[in-house]
Amino acid sequence: MSARGGGFGDWVVTGMGLGRLRPAPGTWGSLPPVALAMVLALAETNPRHIDMALAILGLSFGIGCLVWGKGAESRYGKKDPGAVVADEIAGQSLALMWLPWSTTNSARVIATCAIAFFMFRIFDIVKPPPARGWQRLEGGLGILIDDLVAGLYALIATQLIVHNLW
Repeated sequence: MSARGGGFGDWVVTGMGLGRLRPAPGTWGSLPPVALAMVLALAETNPRHIDMALAILGLSFGIGCLVWGKGAESRYGKKDPGAVVADEIAGQSLALMWLPWSTTNSARVIATCAIAFFMFRIFDIVKPPPARGWQRLEGGLGILIDDLVAGLYALIATQLIVHNLW
């Protein structure tokens, strides 16, 4: 089966096609939640509304990963294929939740987004326990779970860094 096929499900699991970008498709896939949070914070959106938007984005792509992940593995011919980045969108969304958005200070908004982005990418690449072990689970759950764990670790690290900086 062609890696390009799959319709809407493939569009979701590839993060609207970002997973097809090279190099580092996971990095490309991590950008939508960062861009969303940054745009909303710079527009002086209520921080809880930013959290709600991130939750909707993360849940949508997380559920998409669960629903269409196994089919994507078959289509791409490997476990947790690089083109599948819905898991990165879900994990990065988690890493950006509940932050102290300084909607009146654009430098802090940009710095906060950058910190969350880099923390997530580090934890997603390193995959500290139990993330790597849970990746062995079947289908979409195996694709998603390690990124949610990385997102949780990144959330904690980002909270600690941001709260100590400002």
